[in-house]
Amino acid sequence: MTIPARDFFDRPVVDVARDLLGATLTRHTPQGTVALRITEVEAYDGTNDPGSHAFRGPNRRNETMFGEPGRLYVYRHLGLHYCANVVCGPEGTASAVLLRAGEVTGPDPDGVALARARRLASGVVRADRDLARGPARLAVALGLDLADDGADVTDPEGAVVLEAAGAPSGTVLSGPRVGVSGDGGRADLYPWRFWLDGEPTVSVYRAAQPRRRPSA
Repeated sequence: MTIPARDFFDRPVVDVARDLLGATLTRHTPQGTVALRITEVEAYDGTNDPGSHAFRGPNRRNETMFGEPGRLYVYRHLGLHYCANVVCGPEGTASAVLLRAGEVTGPDPDGVALARARRLASGVVRADRDLARGPARLAVALGLDLADDGADVTDPEGAVVLEAAGAPSGTVLSGPRVGVSGDGGRADLYPWRFWLDGEPTVSVYRAAQPRRRPSA
């Protein structure tokens, strides 16, 4: 495992997304350290992608996406929970990889215990495979929130550090992104969800639910 230089992230988002599978993300907090191995991701291509937060350009929420690659983009989804992404591509293009799921690996039993305690405080945990199975659970297990937006994952002394494993080991599968409506959710146009085959931590695919119109 090595901490990649910033140019690792300054590439097409789909290439970065695939190469993040098997990488380790480590979060240091005063409560302790939690590390996880990334097993599932989704790629989003900024203003070129109708499924991206940045499709209509920059705003206060997504400004980190338009910054330099190798930064963490954290947002709050529906006002309920946090999701974490890694910014990719040249500065200004707003590409990012959503971290969908991972296996909590420690870095020791205390790290797993801390992730479990965080998850239990926010909901039911039936098994350790569920600790970071889904983007919201992943953020909870690592203790990520809006204060981590903009964190530099290439800084070895930073609070959030990413170590790349090189080419993913095992079979990489791909398919439509979870919960994305319209063209952005079409498998023929954007099969940009990637995961490691056979990993029990990978989340369950769910299509976008159509919005209900209020009754007259």
